[in-house]
Amino acid sequence: MTEKSNSDLDLSLAELCQKLEQGETSSSELVAECLGRIDDPAGEGRRSFLSVATDRAMAEAEAVDQQRAEGHGHLGPFAGIPIAVKDLFDIAGETTTAGSTVLADRPPASADAPCVARLRQAGMIVLGRTNMTEFAYSGLGINPHFDTPRSIWKREDERIPGGSSSGSAVAVADRQAFVGLGTDTGGSCRIPAAFSNIVGYKPTSRLIPLEGVSPLAPSLDSVGPIADSVATCSAVHKLMTGEKASDVQTALYGPEAGPEAMSVDLPEVRLALLNTIALDGLDPVVEEQFERALNALRLAGVQIAERELPMLNDLGSVNRNGGLAAGEAYRWHRDLLRDGGAQYDPRVRTRIEAGVDVHDSDLSEILAFRQQLVSSFATTSKGFDAWVLPTVAILPPRISDFPPFSDGADDFYRNANITALRNTSIGNMLDSCAISLPLCESTDRAEAPPVGLMLMAPGLSDEKLLSLAAALEPVCRSVA
Repeated sequence: MTEKSNSDLDLSLAELCQKLEQGETSSSELVAECLGRIDDPAGEGRRSFLSVATDRAMAEAEAVDQQRAEGHGHLGPFAGIPIAVKDLFDIAGETTTAGSTVLADRPPASADAPCVARLRQAGMIVLGRTNMTEFAYSGLGINPHFDTPRSIWKREDERIPGGSSSGSAVAVADRQAFVGLGTDTGGSCRIPAAFSNIVGYKPTSRLIPLEGVSPLAPSLDSVGPIADSVATCSAVHKLMTGEKASDVQTALYGPEAGPEAMSVDLPEVRLALLNTIALDGLDPVVEEQFERALNALRLAGVQIAERELPMLNDLGSVNRNGGLAAGEAYRWHRDLLRDGGAQYDPRVRTRIEAGVDVHDSDLSEILAFRQQLVSSFATTSKGFDAWVLPTVAILPPRISDFPPFSDGADDFYRNANITALRNTSIGNMLDSCAISLPLCESTDRAEAPPVGLMLMAPGLSDEKLLSLAAALEPVCRSVA
């Protein structure tokens, strides 16, 4: 077991907010520590971040500290928390490049994306823009333009971080930021969270505005947090939906906060174990760790019953030629591909270009099938608190395992990407909310197998799912 550090960044969000309020730490100290880790030449900062707003972040931190010292009543409980933002989100005065060189000449954003604005209004400090798969179109996290951040797991092996929110996950795992903001179209918050042994949340997509966020597939896109705990993810999610910081604070560590307030009695919890597709072909380590997690939950009193969703077997044929994601992505990228296609990562370009064969009639057919799937999911979910399945079926491969791209001969990348996305993308098609929980303590994330346990529930069940995840989190962390 790795020895726990004395950094304030290793505290829970409630503990960190209380230390800030009581003057036992400062925003300047937190931001300076993050910036130091980002700048460490032996660390991953040069790969996890595409740009760092050093001067602005320090100035904002100092302003927060001064206002706290002066007793400004309007200063919220989360003021001064350092966060990292994926390079898909608009930040006023900055160019959003979506992990690509194609958009380098794009004019700077005139305003923050609403979800980013809400976090900044709560006083959180944006350290910089994080690396990602170009245009968010892969679950692996590889970026040939800006290099690829390494997963924290057995870092000497240089393994992929998962994507597309790769930099945000690595930044959180390495404590270069307290929270990472990501997007999730097919698993892009949950996959990198699983590969870094941290928590990634995909909310019901319509709860958080997508304005100011470069799209991949608008029907599937969602915005979510990546953090070290369910509590932090929950708080950040609620802030992005527009809840008042004071209300979020009360829920986090007010007089009625805690497991009792969640009304989650583990022996009363019923989970549906998804056995359609989700358990097929698991890596032996993933299978072993996931089974250990299920056994730990059963020992804690949780009831688990296998259930099927037979319609999932039709996803492959319905999503032919890239399906909904490729079809919608191609429509957004068509002009960019015409004028700058040679600048794209060829692995991303070929996947987007497949969307040329997804016609409007195909999209209508897919969306109609999706509605049937969502309805069937809601019906089958009755009587269960959530569904449970492995977040990702594989462990992160080494970056060196991927041969150079070659037209028509990129099977390893294609198969790894399909497998990585397989389980998580189910939740996006189901319009669900879903969360990936680590199966180890945070002190063990660099050595414990990076296997996530995913909980999934019908759309708009977010509050219930987050409460359930917080109650099950200690059990899951005890597995490794």
